[in-house]
Amino acid sequence: MRLSRAKLKGTDPAGNAERYRLFATLGGLYLAQGIPTYLIAAALPPVLREAGVSRSAIGFFSLLMLPLVLKFLWAPFIDRFRFLKIGHRRGWIVPMQLVTASGIAVLAFIEPTNVTGLFVVCLTMALAMSVQDIATDGYATNSLSEKDRGIGNAFQGGAVALGVVIGGTLSLILFETYGWTPTLLFVAALSLLPLLVTPLMRERAAEPQPSDAEEKAISKPSLRAFFMRPEAVQIFFIALVFRASEGLVKAMEGPYLVDVGLSLSWIGYLSGGSAATAGIVGSVIAVGLIKWQGANRSLIILGLLRTICFTAFALQALGIYEPLWTVMSAAAFQTFIRYMEIVILYSLFMSVASRSQPGTDFTLLACAQLIVYLIGSMTSGMIADHFGYDGLFVLAAVLSGLAVLATIKLLPGRSGKSLRQNTAQNEAAS
Repeated sequence: MRLSRAKLKGTDPAGNAERYRLFATLGGLYLAQGIPTYLIAAALPPVLREAGVSRSAIGFFSLLMLPLVLKFLWAPFIDRFRFLKIGHRRGWIVPMQLVTASGIAVLAFIEPTNVTGLFVVCLTMALAMSVQDIATDGYATNSLSEKDRGIGNAFQGGAVALGVVIGGTLSLILFETYGWTPTLLFVAALSLLPLLVTPLMRERAAEPQPSDAEEKAISKPSLRAFFMRPEAVQIFFIALVFRASEGLVKAMEGPYLVDVGLSLSWIGYLSGGSAATAGIVGSVIAVGLIKWQGANRSLIILGLLRTICFTAFALQALGIYEPLWTVMSAAAFQTFIRYMEIVILYSLFMSVASRSQPGTDFTLLACAQLIVYLIGSMTSGMIADHFGYDGLFVLAAVLSGLAVLATIKLLPGRSGKSLRQNTAQNEAAS
Protein backbone atom coordinates (compact mmCIF):
# COMPACT_ATOMS: atom_id res chain seq x y z
CA MET A 1 0.00 0.00 0.00
CA ARG A 2 2.83 2.36 0.85
CA LEU A 3 4.54 1.56 -2.42
CA SER A 4 1.38 2.32 -4.36
CA ARG A 5 0.96 5.66 -2.64
CA ALA A 6 4.56 6.53 -3.34
CA LYS A 7 4.06 5.77 -7.01
CA LEU A 8 0.85 7.78 -7.10
CA LYS A 9 2.67 10.75 -5.60
CA GLY A 10 5.51 10.37 -8.09
CA THR A 11 8.10 9.61 -5.41
CA ASP A 12 10.54 6.72 -5.59
CA PRO A 13 12.99 6.47 -2.67
CA ALA A 14 15.20 3.98 -4.53
CA GLY A 15 15.20 6.17 -7.63
CA ASN A 16 16.05 9.27 -5.61
CA ALA A 17 18.92 7.43 -3.95
CA GLU A 18 20.31 6.57 -7.39
CA ARG A 19 19.98 10.20 -8.49
CA TYR A 20 21.86 11.46 -5.42
CA ARG A 21 24.49 8.79 -5.97
CA LEU A 22 24.93 10.00 -9.54
CA PHE A 23 25.18 13.68 -8.51
CA ALA A 24 27.79 12.84 -5.87
CA THR A 25 29.72 10.77 -8.41
CA LEU A 26 29.73 13.55 -10.99
CA GLY A 27 30.79 16.09 -8.36
CA GLY A 28 33.76 13.91 -7.42
CA LEU A 29 34.75 13.18 -11.02
CA TYR A 30 34.73 16.84 -12.04
CA LEU A 31 36.55 17.86 -8.86
CA ALA A 32 39.23 15.31 -9.76
CA GLN A 33 39.79 17.26 -12.98
CA GLY A 34 39.45 20.71 -11.42
CA ILE A 35 42.22 20.40 -8.82
CA PRO A 36 45.12 19.69 -11.24
CA THR A 37 43.70 22.01 -13.90
CA TYR A 38 43.78 25.07 -11.66
CA LEU A 39 47.03 24.01 -10.01
CA ILE A 40 48.64 24.37 -13.44
CA ALA A 41 46.58 27.31 -14.73
CA ALA A 42 46.25 29.47 -11.60
CA ALA A 43 48.89 28.48 -9.03
CA LEU A 44 52.01 27.57 -10.99
CA PRO A 45 52.47 30.82 -13.00
CA PRO A 46 52.87 33.14 -9.97
CA VAL A 47 54.97 30.56 -8.13
CA LEU A 48 57.31 30.19 -11.12
CA ARG A 49 57.56 33.95 -11.45
CA GLU A 50 58.50 34.27 -7.78
CA ALA A 51 61.20 31.66 -8.38
CA GLY A 52 62.69 33.89 -11.07
CA VAL A 53 61.32 32.20 -14.20
CA SER A 54 60.99 34.64 -17.10
CA ARG A 55 57.59 35.87 -18.27
CA SER A 56 58.31 34.48 -21.74
CA ALA A 57 58.90 31.01 -20.32
CA ILE A 58 55.75 31.22 -18.20
CA GLY A 59 53.77 32.32 -21.26
CA PHE A 60 55.04 29.19 -23.03
CA PHE A 61 52.94 27.14 -20.59
CA SER A 62 49.79 28.43 -22.32
CA LEU A 63 50.48 25.71 -24.91
CA LEU A 64 49.24 23.26 -22.28
CA MET A 65 45.73 24.37 -23.30
CA LEU A 66 46.13 22.63 -26.67
CA PRO A 67 45.18 19.11 -25.48
CA LEU A 68 42.01 20.54 -23.90
CA VAL A 69 41.15 22.42 -27.09
CA LEU A 70 41.98 19.61 -29.53
CA LYS A 71 40.67 16.67 -27.49
CA PHE A 72 37.73 16.25 -29.88
CA LEU A 73 40.22 14.67 -32.30
CA TRP A 74 40.78 11.63 -30.08
CA ALA A 75 37.32 11.58 -28.44
CA PRO A 76 36.00 8.91 -30.91
CA PHE A 77 38.86 6.63 -29.82
CA ILE A 78 37.77 6.95 -26.17
CA ASP A 79 34.15 6.21 -27.11
CA ARG A 80 35.17 3.27 -29.28
CA PHE A 81 37.58 1.30 -27.10
CA ARG A 82 37.46 -0.08 -23.58
CA PHE A 83 40.79 0.32 -21.84
CA LEU A 84 40.15 -1.85 -18.76
CA LYS A 85 37.48 -4.35 -17.74
CA ILE A 86 36.28 -2.23 -14.82
CA GLY A 87 33.87 -0.37 -17.14
CA HIS A 88 34.11 1.60 -20.35
CA ARG A 89 34.31 5.14 -18.89
CA ARG A 90 35.73 4.10 -15.52
CA GLY A 91 38.43 2.14 -17.33
CA TRP A 92 39.70 5.44 -18.74
CA ILE A 93 38.99 7.71 -15.76
CA VAL A 94 40.86 5.76 -13.07
CA PRO A 95 44.22 5.28 -14.86
CA MET A 96 44.22 8.84 -16.22
CA GLN A 97 43.65 10.26 -12.74
CA LEU A 98 46.50 8.10 -11.45
CA VAL A 99 48.74 9.48 -14.21
CA THR A 100 47.73 13.04 -13.27
CA ALA A 101 48.32 12.55 -9.54
CA SER A 102 51.66 10.88 -10.26
CA GLY A 103 52.59 13.81 -12.47
CA ILE A 104 51.92 16.26 -9.64
CA ALA A 105 54.08 14.14 -7.34
CA VAL A 106 56.89 14.13 -9.93
CA LEU A 107 56.70 17.94 -10.15
CA ALA A 108 57.52 18.06 -6.46
CA PHE A 109 61.04 16.77 -7.21
CA ILE A 110 61.74 19.06 -10.17
CA GLU A 111 63.20 22.47 -9.47
CA PRO A 112 60.75 25.27 -10.34
CA THR A 113 63.46 26.85 -12.50
CA ASN A 114 63.66 23.68 -14.66
CA VAL A 115 61.13 24.94 -17.19
CA THR A 116 61.68 22.13 -19.71
CA GLY A 117 61.18 19.39 -17.12
CA LEU A 118 58.08 21.06 -15.72
CA PHE A 119 56.61 21.54 -19.17
CA VAL A 120 57.09 17.89 -20.21
CA VAL A 121 55.42 16.61 -17.04
CA CYS A 122 52.59 19.15 -17.25
CA LEU A 123 51.99 18.28 -20.91
CA THR A 124 51.69 14.60 -19.96
CA MET A 125 49.20 15.59 -17.28
CA ALA A 126 47.24 17.75 -19.73
CA LEU A 127 46.92 14.85 -22.17
CA ALA A 128 45.75 12.55 -19.37
CA MET A 129 43.25 15.14 -18.17
CA SER A 130 41.86 15.57 -21.69
CA VAL A 131 41.22 11.82 -21.96
CA GLN A 132 39.66 11.76 -18.51
CA ASP A 133 37.46 14.72 -19.41
CA ILE A 134 36.13 12.94 -22.51
CA ALA A 135 35.30 9.82 -20.51
CA THR A 136 33.69 11.80 -17.69
CA ASP A 137 31.57 13.88 -20.06
CA GLY A 138 30.51 10.73 -21.87
CA TYR A 139 29.48 9.11 -18.60
CA ALA A 140 27.57 12.21 -17.49
CA THR A 141 25.81 12.57 -20.86
CA ASN A 142 24.56 8.98 -20.87
CA SER A 143 23.74 8.88 -17.17
CA LEU A 144 21.73 12.07 -16.70
CA SER A 145 18.04 12.00 -17.55
CA GLU A 146 16.46 14.96 -19.28
CA LYS A 147 15.10 16.40 -16.02
CA ASP A 148 18.45 15.98 -14.24
CA ARG A 149 20.78 17.51 -16.83
CA GLY A 150 20.61 20.95 -15.28
CA ILE A 151 21.28 19.63 -11.79
CA GLY A 152 24.12 17.42 -13.05
CA ASN A 153 25.78 20.31 -14.82
CA ALA A 154 25.29 22.47 -11.73
CA PHE A 155 27.27 19.88 -9.78
CA GLN A 156 29.91 20.14 -12.49
CA GLY A 157 30.01 23.92 -12.15
CA GLY A 158 30.22 23.68 -8.35
CA ALA A 159 33.01 21.11 -8.58
CA VAL A 160 34.95 23.34 -10.97
CA ALA A 161 34.54 26.29 -8.59
CA LEU A 162 35.80 24.11 -5.73
CA GLY A 163 38.69 23.07 -7.96
CA VAL A 164 39.56 26.77 -8.33
CA VAL A 165 39.65 27.12 -4.55
CA ILE A 166 41.69 23.97 -3.88
CA GLY A 167 43.96 23.84 -6.92
CA GLY A 168 44.42 27.60 -7.17
CA THR A 169 43.84 29.55 -3.96
CA LEU A 170 44.70 26.87 -1.37
CA SER A 171 47.76 25.76 -3.33
CA LEU A 172 49.12 29.31 -3.43
CA ILE A 173 48.68 29.64 0.33
CA LEU A 174 50.47 26.32 0.89
CA PHE A 175 53.29 27.25 -1.51
CA GLU A 176 53.92 30.41 0.48
CA THR A 177 53.70 28.64 3.84
CA TYR A 178 55.35 25.25 3.26
CA GLY A 179 57.24 25.55 -0.01
CA TRP A 180 57.37 23.71 -3.33
CA THR A 181 57.85 20.00 -2.53
CA PRO A 182 55.50 19.57 0.48
CA THR A 183 52.71 21.47 -1.28
CA LEU A 184 52.87 19.46 -4.48
CA LEU A 185 52.99 16.14 -2.62
CA PHE A 186 49.97 17.20 -0.58
CA VAL A 187 48.03 18.28 -3.69
CA ALA A 188 48.97 15.00 -5.41
CA ALA A 189 47.48 13.04 -2.50
CA LEU A 190 44.47 15.34 -2.43
CA SER A 191 43.81 14.79 -6.14
CA LEU A 192 43.44 11.06 -5.50
CA LEU A 193 40.56 11.47 -3.04
CA PRO A 194 37.89 12.06 -5.74
CA LEU A 195 38.66 8.57 -7.06
CA LEU A 196 36.72 7.28 -4.06
CA VAL A 197 33.53 7.98 -6.02
CA THR A 198 34.45 5.71 -8.96
CA PRO A 199 32.97 2.57 -7.32
CA LEU A 200 29.64 4.43 -7.35
CA MET A 201 29.60 4.61 -11.15
CA ARG A 202 26.74 2.59 -12.69
CA GLU A 203 27.65 2.29 -16.34
CA ARG A 204 25.56 -0.72 -17.28
CA ALA A 205 22.35 0.86 -16.05
CA ALA A 206 23.23 4.18 -17.66
CA GLU A 207 24.19 2.85 -21.07
CA PRO A 208 21.42 0.70 -22.61
CA GLN A 209 22.28 -2.24 -24.81
CA PRO A 210 22.28 -1.26 -28.50
CA SER A 211 19.69 -2.57 -30.92
CA ASP A 212 20.71 -4.36 -34.12
CA ALA A 213 19.95 -1.23 -36.14
CA GLU A 214 22.31 0.82 -33.99
CA GLU A 215 25.14 -1.73 -33.79
CA LYS A 216 26.96 -0.46 -36.86
CA ALA A 217 26.88 3.19 -35.74
CA ILE A 218 27.88 2.29 -32.20
CA SER A 219 30.85 0.15 -33.24
CA LYS A 220 32.72 3.07 -34.77
CA PRO A 221 32.06 6.48 -33.19
CA SER A 222 33.38 9.29 -35.35
CA LEU A 223 33.24 13.03 -35.98
CA ARG A 224 31.53 12.28 -39.31
CA ALA A 225 28.64 10.60 -37.48
CA PHE A 226 28.09 13.82 -35.52
CA PHE A 227 27.91 16.03 -38.61
CA MET A 228 25.46 13.66 -40.31
CA ARG A 229 22.75 14.70 -37.83
CA PRO A 230 21.11 18.05 -38.74
CA GLU A 231 20.04 18.93 -35.19
CA ALA A 232 23.54 18.24 -33.91
CA VAL A 233 24.90 20.62 -36.52
CA GLN A 234 22.40 23.29 -35.38
CA ILE A 235 23.71 23.07 -31.82
CA PHE A 236 27.27 23.07 -33.16
CA PHE A 237 26.68 26.47 -34.79
CA ILE A 238 25.17 27.75 -31.53
CA ALA A 239 28.34 26.61 -29.75
CA LEU A 240 30.39 28.57 -32.28
CA VAL A 241 28.47 31.85 -32.13
CA PHE A 242 27.07 32.16 -28.61
CA ARG A 243 30.32 32.76 -26.70
CA ALA A 244 32.30 34.45 -29.51
CA SER A 245 32.04 37.87 -27.84
CA GLU A 246 32.99 36.80 -24.31
CA GLY A 247 36.71 36.34 -24.85
CA LEU A 248 36.96 39.90 -26.20
CA VAL A 249 35.78 41.35 -22.89
CA LYS A 250 37.18 38.86 -20.40
CA ALA A 251 40.77 39.11 -21.65
CA MET A 252 40.80 42.92 -21.43
CA GLU A 253 38.61 43.26 -18.33
CA GLY A 254 41.57 43.30 -15.92
CA PRO A 255 43.75 45.69 -17.93
CA TYR A 256 40.80 48.05 -18.42
CA LEU A 257 40.00 48.11 -14.70
CA VAL A 258 43.67 48.90 -13.99
CA ASP A 259 43.63 51.75 -16.51
CA VAL A 260 40.49 53.29 -15.00
CA GLY A 261 42.09 53.32 -11.55
CA LEU A 262 40.76 50.25 -9.75
CA SER A 263 43.16 48.74 -7.20
CA LEU A 264 44.70 45.30 -7.75
CA SER A 265 43.02 43.94 -4.62
CA TRP A 266 39.59 44.83 -5.95
CA ILE A 267 40.44 43.37 -9.34
CA GLY A 268 41.60 40.18 -7.63
CA TYR A 269 38.31 39.93 -5.77
CA LEU A 270 36.21 40.51 -8.88
CA SER A 271 38.12 38.02 -11.07
CA GLY A 272 39.13 35.45 -8.47
CA GLY A 273 37.09 35.40 -5.29
CA SER A 274 33.82 36.19 -7.01
CA ALA A 275 34.44 33.43 -9.58
CA ALA A 276 34.31 30.70 -6.94
CA THR A 277 31.16 32.17 -5.41
CA ALA A 278 29.53 32.66 -8.81
CA GLY A 279 30.43 29.11 -9.80
CA ILE A 280 28.49 27.61 -6.91
CA VAL A 281 25.60 30.07 -6.58
CA GLY A 282 25.25 30.69 -10.32
CA SER A 283 25.10 26.96 -11.04
CA VAL A 284 22.28 26.50 -8.54
CA ILE A 285 20.31 29.45 -9.92
CA ALA A 286 20.81 28.15 -13.46
CA VAL A 287 18.99 24.95 -12.49
CA GLY A 288 16.03 26.97 -11.22
CA LEU A 289 16.04 29.07 -14.39
CA ILE A 290 15.97 25.94 -16.56
CA LYS A 291 13.01 24.57 -14.62
CA TRP A 292 11.22 27.91 -14.84
CA GLN A 293 11.87 28.88 -18.45
CA GLY A 294 13.40 25.82 -20.11
CA ALA A 295 16.96 25.53 -21.44
CA ASN A 296 16.32 27.30 -24.74
CA ARG A 297 14.63 30.37 -23.31
CA SER A 298 17.09 30.51 -20.40
CA LEU A 299 20.00 30.71 -22.83
CA ILE A 300 18.38 33.65 -24.62
CA ILE A 301 17.74 35.45 -21.31
CA LEU A 302 21.39 35.08 -20.26
CA GLY A 303 22.55 36.25 -23.69
CA LEU A 304 20.49 39.42 -23.34
CA LEU A 305 21.81 40.06 -19.81
CA ARG A 306 25.37 39.54 -21.06
CA THR A 307 24.76 42.08 -23.84
CA ILE A 308 23.61 44.60 -21.21
CA CYS A 309 26.84 44.00 -19.24
CA PHE A 310 28.99 44.57 -22.33
CA THR A 311 26.99 47.69 -23.11
CA ALA A 312 27.80 48.99 -19.61
CA PHE A 313 31.50 48.49 -20.35
CA ALA A 314 31.10 50.35 -23.65
CA LEU A 315 29.22 53.28 -22.09
CA GLN A 316 31.88 53.67 -19.42
CA ALA A 317 34.73 53.48 -21.93
CA LEU A 318 33.00 56.03 -24.18
CA GLY A 319 32.63 58.42 -21.23
CA ILE A 320 28.83 58.46 -21.58
CA TYR A 321 28.27 56.98 -18.12
CA GLU A 322 31.42 57.16 -16.02
CA PRO A 323 30.71 55.90 -12.43
CA LEU A 324 33.23 53.15 -11.70
CA TRP A 325 30.77 51.04 -9.73
CA THR A 326 28.83 50.45 -12.96
CA VAL A 327 31.63 48.64 -14.73
CA MET A 328 32.61 46.85 -11.48
CA SER A 329 29.05 45.56 -11.15
CA ALA A 330 29.03 44.56 -14.81
CA ALA A 331 32.29 42.64 -14.37
CA ALA A 332 31.00 40.73 -11.33
CA PHE A 333 27.61 40.05 -12.91
CA GLN A 334 29.22 38.83 -16.14
CA THR A 335 31.22 36.28 -14.13
CA PHE A 336 27.95 35.16 -12.58
CA ILE A 337 26.25 34.90 -15.99
CA ARG A 338 29.16 32.97 -17.49
CA TYR A 339 28.84 30.13 -14.97
CA MET A 340 25.07 30.02 -15.46
CA GLU A 341 25.30 29.84 -19.24
CA ILE A 342 27.84 27.03 -19.06
CA VAL A 343 25.31 24.95 -17.09
CA ILE A 344 22.63 25.67 -19.69
CA LEU A 345 24.90 25.20 -22.72
CA TYR A 346 26.17 21.89 -21.41
CA SER A 347 22.60 20.74 -20.78
CA LEU A 348 21.81 21.66 -24.38
CA PHE A 349 24.91 19.80 -25.60
CA MET A 350 23.83 16.69 -23.69
CA SER A 351 20.33 16.87 -25.15
CA VAL A 352 21.66 16.42 -28.68
CA ALA A 353 24.52 14.01 -27.90
CA SER A 354 24.12 10.49 -29.22
CA ARG A 355 24.13 7.63 -26.74
CA SER A 356 26.39 5.70 -29.08
CA GLN A 357 29.18 8.31 -28.92
CA PRO A 358 28.38 10.68 -26.04
CA GLY A 359 31.98 11.60 -25.30
CA THR A 360 32.66 12.51 -28.93
CA ASP A 361 29.52 14.60 -29.40
CA PHE A 362 29.74 16.49 -26.12
CA THR A 363 33.49 17.06 -26.47
CA LEU A 364 33.15 18.43 -29.99
CA LEU A 365 30.52 20.94 -28.86
CA ALA A 366 32.46 21.93 -25.74
CA CYS A 367 35.66 22.42 -27.77
CA ALA A 368 33.81 24.53 -30.35
CA GLN A 369 32.65 27.06 -27.76
CA LEU A 370 36.09 27.05 -26.10
CA ILE A 371 37.92 27.68 -29.37
CA VAL A 372 35.86 30.76 -30.28
CA TYR A 373 36.30 32.04 -26.72
CA LEU A 374 40.07 31.70 -27.01
CA ILE A 375 40.10 33.36 -30.44
CA GLY A 376 38.32 36.34 -28.90
CA SER A 377 40.81 36.41 -26.03
CA MET A 378 43.83 36.31 -28.34
CA THR A 379 42.55 39.08 -30.63
CA SER A 380 41.17 41.37 -27.91
CA GLY A 381 44.49 43.09 -27.21
CA MET A 382 45.10 43.91 -30.86
CA ILE A 383 41.58 45.30 -31.24
CA ALA A 384 42.00 47.42 -28.10
CA ASP A 385 45.35 48.74 -29.36
CA HIS A 386 43.92 49.77 -32.72
CA PHE A 387 40.43 50.96 -31.75
CA GLY A 388 40.66 51.59 -28.00
CA TYR A 389 38.71 50.02 -25.18
CA ASP A 390 35.56 51.76 -26.36
CA GLY A 391 35.80 50.21 -29.83
CA LEU A 392 36.47 46.78 -28.30
CA PHE A 393 33.51 46.90 -25.93
CA VAL A 394 31.13 48.28 -28.56
CA LEU A 395 32.15 45.44 -30.87
CA ALA A 396 31.62 42.88 -28.09
CA ALA A 397 28.15 44.25 -27.27
CA VAL A 398 27.13 44.16 -30.94
CA LEU A 399 28.47 40.63 -31.42
CA SER A 400 26.71 39.50 -28.25
CA GLY A 401 23.40 40.90 -29.48
CA LEU A 402 23.85 39.29 -32.90
CA ALA A 403 24.71 35.97 -31.21
CA VAL A 404 21.40 36.10 -29.33
CA LEU A 405 19.51 36.66 -32.59
CA ALA A 406 21.41 33.84 -34.29
CA THR A 407 20.76 31.52 -31.34
CA ILE A 408 17.01 32.25 -31.50
CA LYS A 409 17.11 31.31 -35.18
CA LEU A 410 19.20 28.17 -34.66
CA LEU A 411 17.58 26.74 -31.54
CA PRO A 412 15.27 23.87 -32.45
CA GLY A 413 11.73 24.43 -31.25
CA ARG A 414 11.69 21.15 -29.42
CA SER A 415 12.46 19.80 -25.99
CA GLY A 416 15.64 17.95 -25.13
CA LYS A 417 13.62 14.72 -25.16
CA SER A 418 12.63 15.30 -28.77
CA LEU A 419 16.22 16.00 -29.67
CA ARG A 420 17.26 12.71 -28.14
CA GLN A 421 14.46 10.84 -29.93
CA ASN A 422 15.38 12.40 -33.26
CA THR A 423 19.02 11.52 -32.68
CA ALA A 424 18.13 7.88 -32.05
CA GLN A 425 16.01 7.78 -35.19
CA ASN A 426 18.82 9.23 -37.30
CA GLU A 427 21.30 6.71 -35.87
CA ALA A 428 18.98 3.82 -36.61
CA ALA A 429 18.45 5.08 -40.14
CA SER A 430 22.19 5.27 -40.74
